Amino acid sequence: MSLSTRVLTGDALTAAFDDVARLRIAVFRDWPYLYDGDLDYEREYLAAYKSPDAVVVVVMDGDRIVGASTGAPMLDHASDFAAAFADRPEPLAHIFYCAESVLLPDYRGHGLGHAFFDAREAHARALGAIYTAFCSVKRPDDHPARPADYQPLDGFWRKRGYAPLPGVIARFAWKDVGQTDETEKPLQFWMRTL
Repeated sequence: MSLSTRVLTGDALTAAFDDVARLRIAVFRDWPYLYDGDLDYEREYLAAYKSPDAVVVVVMDGDRIVGASTGAPMLDHASDFAAAFADRPEPLAHIFYCAESVLLPDYRGHGLGHAFFDAREAHARALGAIYTAFCSVKRPDDHPARPADYQPLDGFWRKRGYAPLPGVIARFAWKDVGQTDETEKPLQFWMRTL
């Protein structure tokens, strides 16, 4: 495997949108997201990353993008997350949102999760952010689609200095694989001080 990581901003970031969209659809189809996505929705979602302060960290296998991790100032997502942070003392202007990290299964276990966080946290510091935060979907432990060998990433996140924020829950609706309608899911926020 000949892997490299690149940090994309501006036009280079925008040029990668379709590749990032396809990765999100493929990776989030699995547990715990079970997301039945489509390219049109993804393009609309990724439009938030046209912000001049947004970043996408990509993993390349040759010329092919096999992983991507997005981030942007939390204020760029205020309409989605302000309610979840309403009772928190940290101003949204001080928080950098480390959105999703998606990596094809064959490329996992090579330290790329750390590379994703390292690059986004460095970008956040350069912008003057004081905190970084992300959210993870919460599914019941007895969900019928939960794989028996599923290992949550909580330990990895804690080692990087993140902790869940009690009561800071966002809610988003999407269509699960095998379902006909969207249903709302809770997403737990985690945060650390930079």
